[in-house]
Amino acid sequence: MRSNIITEAGIPTRLNQWWSSIPFITSGVVLICGAIYLLCLLVGYDSYDEICFLPSAVASRFQVYRFYTAVLFHGSLLHVLFNMLALVPLGTELERIMGSVRLLFLMFLLATTNAILHLTIAFLVAYNPLYPVPYLVHECAIGFSGVIFSLIVIETSLSGVQSRSVFGLFNVPAKWYAWILLVLFQFLASNVSLLGHLCGILSGFAYTYGLFNYLLPGPSFYSSIEGSSVLAACVRRPGFILCTGGTTYGQLPTYSNTAAAPSALINGNFLRNISSWMPSRQTSTTQEQEDARFPGRARTLGSVGGEPTAREANANLHARHTAANPVRVDATVTPDQGDTFDEELKKLVGMGFEKTQAEVALAAADGDPNVAIEILMSQQS
Repeated sequence: MRSNIITEAGIPTRLNQWWSSIPFITSGVVLICGAIYLLCLLVGYDSYDEICFLPSAVASRFQVYRFYTAVLFHGSLLHVLFNMLALVPLGTELERIMGSVRLLFLMFLLATTNAILHLTIAFLVAYNPLYPVPYLVHECAIGFSGVIFSLIVIETSLSGVQSRSVFGLFNVPAKWYAWILLVLFQFLASNVSLLGHLCGILSGFAYTYGLFNYLLPGPSFYSSIEGSSVLAACVRRPGFILCTGGTTYGQLPTYSNTAAAPSALINGNFLRNISSWMPSRQTSTTQEQEDARFPGRARTLGSVGGEPTAREANANLHARHTAANPVRVDATVTPDQGDTFDEELKKLVGMGFEKTQAEVALAAADGDPNVAIEILMSQQS
């Protein structure tokens, strides 16, 4: 009789599983930035002053293309590696919530607003009558880190956490997390653009406070893009996540939505908790409306053929339950329903399920504990 042999997946298998779990737009940005850096390395291109964000060149020669070329180019292997490793958990979480097209538009919007803020502040500081600092308009900045700082602010607001771990060394209040990273990078790394990172943080807060709402298109804009025949091949990919409307259980936490306080905390090491970053949901006694900044659950297109994935199984369970118990998008949640939801959540936690995952599963199941248990079990399988 052959003895039972327990083997672990090899490094290539684990890397393949990790890469396949990254959604379409996030993985696409990683590939594009990585490919651009490798191409520059192979051909020996180092004329970054032609493509970097240079305020003096933008203002004098109206080189607006620098808004976007600057975020795609990187100065060193460590630069691109660190930025992309930071982007993967942030982009993955936001793309699963917003959808692929929404996240792509968000990145475009943040790259634009970051550049405009950078340009404005650089000239204001350089030519102020009290203490002019002219070198800022001649500072050449490249890298995706400005957008990453914006995403850090947005994801922190969306998750509703009270504290964040800095490199797994110590915890800081979530509202100060981006600012502390800004200071640390200035001391720990050389040739870091303080103004570029600062503008990223400011853009992130402007977005979460709703200052960019008038720049955000409606759901029909995203639907028309997803339905375009030009992007049909992209939409059919397993990692592409479609945009859907609002949810029936509470609004996602934002700074402007102070009435809905987060009910779940995510603690522990930053890197260890990447896979468990899931948005908290709240019950509400008022009529629910979709927040354009933080839309509701997105859904992913599964692979064609073969065994269904855990994500497909979750979608099927939710679809079966919805068919049996239809819920209107504009349905309200009464206080009694809110109490029932909390009671069922406590039961799930008592059964040993993690609170955040149990809350999201129960929301996806529209409060049905049996369906929620099926979802949670399928995620663990």
